[in-house]
Amino acid sequence: MGNDLEKNIFSCPTGTDIAWCPGCGNYSLHKIITAALSELGLAPKDVVISSGIGQAAKMPQYVSVNYYNGLHGRAMPVATAVKMANPELTVIAEGGDGDMYGEGGNHFMHNIRRNPDITHVVHNNMVYGLTKGQGSPTSMKGMKTNVQVDGVYLEPFNPLAVAISLGATFVARVFTGNMEHTKDVIKEAIKHKGYALVDVFHPCPSFNKVNTFSWYKENTYILSNDYDSSDKMQALSKSLETGKFPLGIIYKEEGKLVMNESMPPYKSGDSTPLYKRRREPESVEKLLLSE
Repeated sequence: MGNDLEKNIFSCPTGTDIAWCPGCGNYSLHKIITAALSELGLAPKDVVISSGIGQAAKMPQYVSVNYYNGLHGRAMPVATAVKMANPELTVIAEGGDGDMYGEGGNHFMHNIRRNPDITHVVHNNMVYGLTKGQGSPTSMKGMKTNVQVDGVYLEPFNPLAVAISLGATFVARVFTGNMEHTKDVIKEAIKHKGYALVDVFHPCPSFNKVNTFSWYKENTYILSNDYDSSDKMQALSKSLETGKFPLGIIYKEEGKLVMNESMPPYKSGDSTPLYKRRREPESVEKLLLSE
């Protein structure tokens, strides 16, 4: 592992008790995220990570940034509110596949429509890792768990196809086994202006004995350099591939208005962050009466 993925200003203090199982993909993703933030030249005070509940959602507790741990499935509304209040911040919503696509599925879909300028990092290990291994929205059909003893019978949720069809402006998938590639994609997602989904494949060695590190290695491939990520129909086709899953930036669209530009009070051209604005009581009363 290169020095650029080692300890930096965003890493948690030495000796921190990290509550992840040995071999969990979260360790690799932690190194990747902190390295990406460092290489982008960001200051910890200017970064906010919002997460919900779960093993993945513990991530911001181990990153030296501002963070908010909320309710299960509720990382997205908090992240969106933070970005609306202060557009100058770099905001990341982060959590697991159950947290983001299950409990948080409604927020996932409708925030795509709003196009807030935030990065959405989803740890997709195809299982609920905190609550002892039941099937998640992305678990593969037939996978047996302590709850689905006869095997999962539902088709897995496809977050990439849903995101592209709803108009997401940046959609990517990565695998933590490809650390440099994953870091580069996450950096591009953070730099992108608009909603950016990064679906992250990584193993859960404690509860998912099917989709192991080796399985992800054998069942994924990195998109070629000549792949055109601006072609929406090609991107949708790629998002539906399941024989081997494509990795990289599947779809990218530039120039679409973000939430802060299309909603009041910013759409009037006043870029003053909400937290710096002050309304006198009389003006608030007049505003309410006028509405």
